[in-house]
Amino acid sequence: MKINEFTKSLKELNIKISEEQLMQLNIYKEFMQEYNKHTNLTRIIDDEEVYLKHFYDSLTICKYVDLNNYNNLLDLGTGAGFPGMVLKIMFPNLKVTLLDSNNKKITFLKELSQKLNLDVELIQDRAEVFAKTRRESFDIVTSRAMANLRVLLELSIPFNKVDGLFIAMKANADDEIKEANNTHELLGSKLVSINKFDLKDNKRTIIIYKKEKETNNIYPREYNIILKKPIKK
Repeated sequence: MKINEFTKSLKELNIKISEEQLMQLNIYKEFMQEYNKHTNLTRIIDDEEVYLKHFYDSLTICKYVDLNNYNNLLDLGTGAGFPGMVLKIMFPNLKVTLLDSNNKKITFLKELSQKLNLDVELIQDRAEVFAKTRRESFDIVTSRAMANLRVLLELSIPFNKVDGLFIAMKANADDEIKEANNTHELLGSKLVSINKFDLKDNKRTIIIYKKEKETNNIYPREYNIILKKPIKK
């Protein structure tokens, strides 16, 4: 995706991008490409692929959710900052927390946030540990291709405030959705929508859940227990 294609496509998402924001994204891309030479951040480093599969893909949630209506967002398993850092660039008033257990990626994001002069909260921790101090704290929780959906639901929904949204960004997720079944209900949430679209030759799915009541304090459990004994209704 060339830059002119990117900006045109953002209009279809009802996103206006300034010259400053375009400059920030270009700095992001170039710094990531350079950093990736010595630290494995992503396999996607080609200019046009970065704009399509990282930047534009991160913003596709805006098709379904107006982030201007929310105060804070947690990006779970953010990696090199997708979608959380891109969302912060495009919605600077949104308070964004980026969580990842990989210290090298958090170090990259710290340096990047300084380059871009962005105020983001960076946390190097496991989700199930961080949840002990920050559960029921976020309006929006996002995660892009971090784990199987059934696992992801247990790790993510405890972070949501009541009436908050969990947004899972996936590829073709039909099997995972079927497997997850009613997991979200046991976590106090309802399934709002399943949104499928094509990103060039790639299948994408955005699944949105809304928190209806507080999640039982037993969740999330330790990660190895989640894997061995997934929630069943």
